[in-house]
Amino acid sequence: MGWHSKKLAIKLVTLLLLTVFAGTSFPLTSAAEPPAPENMALVNAGGFMRGIDKPPATHANAIRSSSQNTNFPVLKEAFADEGPARMIYLSAYFIDTYEVSNARYIEFIKATDYPAPAYWDHHQLNQPNQPVTGVNWYDANAYCHWANKRLPTEAEWEKAARGPAGSIYPWGNELDYSKANFQKGKTGQKHITVPVDAYPEGKSYYGVYNMAGNVFEWVQDWYDPNYYKTSKEVRNPKGPQFGIKIGTTGTYLNQQVTGKKKVIRGGSWFAPAQSITTTHRFWNDPMNNSYGVGLGFRCARSVESDSQMQARSFYMDALIQMGAEKYKEAMISINKALKNNPDNKEYRKLKAMIEEQSNL
Repeated sequence: MGWHSKKLAIKLVTLLLLTVFAGTSFPLTSAAEPPAPENMALVNAGGFMRGIDKPPATHANAIRSSSQNTNFPVLKEAFADEGPARMIYLSAYFIDTYEVSNARYIEFIKATDYPAPAYWDHHQLNQPNQPVTGVNWYDANAYCHWANKRLPTEAEWEKAARGPAGSIYPWGNELDYSKANFQKGKTGQKHITVPVDAYPEGKSYYGVYNMAGNVFEWVQDWYDPNYYKTSKEVRNPKGPQFGIKIGTTGTYLNQQVTGKKKVIRGGSWFAPAQSITTTHRFWNDPMNNSYGVGLGFRCARSVESDSQMQARSFYMDALIQMGAEKYKEAMISINKALKNNPDNKEYRKLKAMIEEQSNL
């Protein structure tokens, strides 16, 4: 079999395995800390305070001023969906250290012939290390499944942003314009978005970058403004089972019925300061890829307790990296798979193929 045929076979096997394992969740039963996959951060199992009981009094005037000055649809009433605060337990999980970049997304496009996102030719948005933007929820979901991951739940996103101390911003409790890219150029950036590894001083407790500003991030959950008030889920909440029909603008001012929405989090380069807090909830139509809103994403992955399942996860990582001709990264992943399951003939065969093609 020629190398091109091998490469095609690898991609086909990868897609099959991802179809089987996508979205599968395994509870953490071991106290041992699992190794994090490349460019992912481990968020340990435990409780965290989700939501906030009352927005700071200063928000009301700031929001009114912001909505008048930038025409961005955020009003005082929008903060009603952030409470009440409640202690939530989450099993351990991994989350991407960085927002998905254009460079990562183009690997997905090449491997699957997936359509390019909107604004792919926008010179202020399409540099390799900038976050991919102009993607709708279905695009983000498809990428995460291809990468052997999934979109984070809203609760997972919030815990990764807030940390155990329940910070208002990823870096702490004080607004700091030097630690994130937001408010439509007030931070002085030449490009609309900044590289996904920009603002290291603004990363969260778990070491996750740009959870405030840059691009709004799609999460798994349907949006319901009353979910925090009515939900009884306190362990690994998945959000509402179904979306509800709400208005078009993202505020409570226009209640025109238009369709069900998915949650977006974190604010964007375009958004005002009030929308970059770790508790701020916003939403958008899952088919929308709006430039003005600035829609991107990052992925998550459940932590598997079974060492053989964890080995399979690293094996699939190696397949993806090999299909992209990233042999060094593929070798790292397959070695992790063999560490968990050293006698697996399939893994050893893949390692031999990687060595053959890369001369490692």
